[in-house]
Amino acid sequence: MITSFQMRAARALLGLDQKTLAALAGVSLPTIQRMEASEGPVRGVVGTLVKVVDAFDRAGVELIGEHARSDSGGRGVRLKQPGSPSRRPAV
Repeated sequence: MITSFQMRAARALLGLDQKTLAALAGVSLPTIQRMEASEGPVRGVVGTLVKVVDAFDRAGVELIGEHARSDSGGRGVRLKQPGSPSRRPAV
């Protein structure tokens, strides 16, 4: 559903600290800290994960899953697969 890397990146895009995200999602600060400290996909109570994803959505961040398209426009971040060729824009 969501990875710890996506959570940290989404917070950075929004300029939020963990305490503010916790308040927006209606979960505790230790819950956000635990979720972000995990490696890879975040595990936890499904209802809690949904609250965090909904909070990001309301704040304007679309979480893009692996192999998913993003057709709604706007800025975003996506990690490349290790070993993928780099495509740097011409300067």
